[in-house]
Amino acid sequence: MEQKNTKAEILDAALDLFAINGYESTSMSQIAKAVGVRKASIYSHFENKSEILKNVVQMVLDGYNMNSIFANASWDDSEFTKDKSGMNADDYAKLVKGHIRYIIHDPYVRKGRMLLVIEQFRNEELSQLQTKMNYEDIMKYFTGMINYLIKQDILVDANSEIMAAQFCLPITTWINLCDREPDRENEILELIENHIKKFFEVYHS
Repeated sequence: MEQKNTKAEILDAALDLFAINGYESTSMSQIAKAVGVRKASIYSHFENKSEILKNVVQMVLDGYNMNSIFANASWDDSEFTKDKSGMNADDYAKLVKGHIRYIIHDPYVRKGRMLLVIEQFRNEELSQLQTKMNYEDIMKYFTGMINYLIKQDILVDANSEIMAAQFCLPITTWINLCDREPDRENEILELIENHIKKFFEVYHS
């Protein structure tokens, strides 16, 4: 149990440091110091820093796949959409804002996002993961949502991908702003709510 806890502490400390300093600028000595163990002890759990990064990324991915609405959505599945029939602009604003609070406050999601932002131009694998998690999965989710709302005759029948981009891409910009300036969270959540309501007003069928 102690060995397992130490391994988890190493990964937590590495994520903290990678999210702030980046992977290349973080040393094994810094990780060891953050955990409170000797550097040699790190190597009893991980072969090298690359293996630590691999495990850190997997830890973030496991949380993402378990909790993210973007990873688990299927708008063509009646089981997934059964509780979404009859939802209005206020309901969707509440849904999106609730998930944004999770994205902003969950430490693994927030630090994982910071790591991907730092490493996206230096690590090809993390660059692809950044594109998947912070663009492709988001666009897929909201394009599916828009198509569902069009079929429900709630929104006008137009280019759903463009509509999804207009809906979600400003929100990703506000999330990035909140990462940099967390004291503006309430202001940003209000902006997002007003943005969603205006979107439904403009595209209402």
